[in-house]
Amino acid sequence: MGGLRALASPIAVVALALLLLPASAAAQAPGALKGNPRLASLAIEIWPEYDRPAALVIVRAALAEGVKLPAAVAIRLPLASGGPSAVAYSTTADGNLLNLNYERAPAGEFVAITFVVPERFFQIEFYEPIATALAARSYRYAWPGDLAADRVSVVVQEPAEASAISVEPSLEIFTTGREGLRYRATELGAIEAGKPLPIVVRYTKLDGRPSAELMKPKAVEPPAAAAAPAVSDTWFAGGVRALRAVAWLALAAAPLFFWWVWQRQSPARRARPTTLPHGACTQCGKPQARGNRFCGSCGTKLA
Repeated sequence: MGGLRALASPIAVVALALLLLPASAAAQAPGALKGNPRLASLAIEIWPEYDRPAALVIVRAALAEGVKLPAAVAIRLPLASGGPSAVAYSTTADGNLLNLNYERAPAGEFVAITFVVPERFFQIEFYEPIATALAARSYRYAWPGDLAADRVSVVVQEPAEASAISVEPSLEIFTTGREGLRYRATELGAIEAGKPLPIVVRYTKLDGRPSAELMKPKAVEPPAAAAAPAVSDTWFAGGVRALRAVAWLALAAAPLFFWWVWQRQSPARRARPTTLPHGACTQCGKPQARGNRFCGSCGTKLA
């Protein structure tokens, strides 16, 4: 009884779905996988030679409103991709992506992945090689029709430096992204399970570098710093000679400098001796006879 209750629990049901979906994927190839929920929207984006010599394929999907969560999903990817590079889910259409665990299994010409998505929105990314030896290049991806969708859109990113670009089906909406790359898009309406959707991109490209490298802003190199003059022996010797010349000029000009300072003093101060002789006038400096009360030369009263 306890075992039956455990089997009927939601976790057991999800686990059982994960176990059955890989086997179903192998048995149903190339037709639709059974047991998948319906999608409200499906967006397929193809970026040829974006960051490597391969096509980056991004599958964005939203489960229909009536799908009970969590929901088990199985999708087949091209065998050459080797499997997904990322599987994630989000709580909103433009919310942050969170990694999602998945299981993978061979399915004929495909790699089947199965996962349980806890929210309505999920995203799968994978790379598939592109032959880049020749200038004329092409890439073909076919949605295998594993899930029905009420609305399907296709977006193709034009490779940088590419020309003669053509896409099937025809994509009539053109726009330019923030990174400067052009995009082509279209709405295709509803698609039923089991109906594949092939997308073919053809173009000519001479440059082998991917778009991410070609569109990378070029770093502005700082101006080269002026090289410091080398200190040579000749320069040093010349500096010593200049210092010596300045010293000799200072010594030669010293007497002239002191004479100029002396000339700027008042005539009376220049004439007055620093030490007066005994009995000399304090005003004019003339010697005086002992006993004189006034200077016989200038009349100044003597001390």
